[in-house]
Amino acid sequence: MTIFQSLKDKVVFLYDQLKLNVFEKATGRPRSLSNQDVVALALYKHTQGIPTRKQIWNDCLKDICTYKTFNESVNRLLPVIFRILIALITLNRKSAHVIKYTDSTDLAVCLNKNAKYHKTMRGFATWGRGSKGFYFGLKLHVTTDFEGRLLSLCFTPANTDDRSVFMKLNDRLNGLFVADAGYISKKLADDFYQEGERLLMAKPKANMKKLATLWQHLLYNTRAKVETLFNNTKKFRGLVSSFPRSIDGYLGNYFGALLAEVVA
Repeated sequence: MTIFQSLKDKVVFLYDQLKLNVFEKATGRPRSLSNQDVVALALYKHTQGIPTRKQIWNDCLKDICTYKTFNESVNRLLPVIFRILIALITLNRKSAHVIKYTDSTDLAVCLNKNAKYHKTMRGFATWGRGSKGFYFGLKLHVTTDFEGRLLSLCFTPANTDDRSVFMKLNDRLNGLFVADAGYISKKLADDFYQEGERLLMAKPKANMKKLATLWQHLLYNTRAKVETLFNNTKKFRGLVSSFPRSIDGYLGNYFGALLAEVVA
C-alpha cells in the first residue's frame, strides 16, 4: 500500500498540473473508481511486475467494481497515460545530457506459432527480425540520454528500417547521437548534421575498413546504456505481453510500462 500511495501521489500531482480533469465524467452517477486511482493501479501493475490486470482486480478491486469496468477504465484513460508520459519526456528534454543514444527493440505481440491466427494487431504488426531471430509484432524506437532519461519514442511495424524513423524521432533534439550499425548511412548522417548543434555517430560494422579514435571507441562502448531501458521495461515492467484483447489494450500496456519506468 505504501508503494501504491506513493504512485498515486505522483499521479494526482501530475493530473492536477496538466489539468486532466477534462477527462472526468461531467454528469450522471459517479464512477466507482476515480481516474487517478485507475492510472495509479495501472502503474502499480507495471512497477510490481504483475502480469495481468485481472490479478490486480482480483487482489484489490473485487468488492469495488467488476473486472470489465476496471479493464475498460484503463483503456478509456489511455489518453491520460499518454499525456502524462509526453509531459515527463518534455521535462526530460530540458535537462538532457549532450550525449544521446538511439536504438530500437522488438515487441512481439504473440508467439511465432500463433502469428497466423493473431487478429488483434493484424493491421499493425508484421514479421521482423531481431537479435533473437524472427518475430511477429512491432518495433519500439527510443532516444535516451547519457543519464538514461527517455527523450523520444516511436512505434512502427517490425519490418521498418531503423534509419527511416531516425530523423523524425530526433527532429527537435540536439547533441552527439551514438547509434549501432543499423543506422549507418552517409545520407542520413549528412542530412542530420548541423554544425555546432548535432552529430550522428553510428558504430561501424566489423567488416568495414574505417578507423576510429579512442574517444569514439569509448562512446560506442557506452551505447549499452539505452539497453538498460529496454531491459527494465521488458523484464520488470511487462512491456511485452500477448494478454491484451484489443488495440487499446496493447497500447495501454506499452505506454503504461514506459510511464512506470519513467515515474519509478
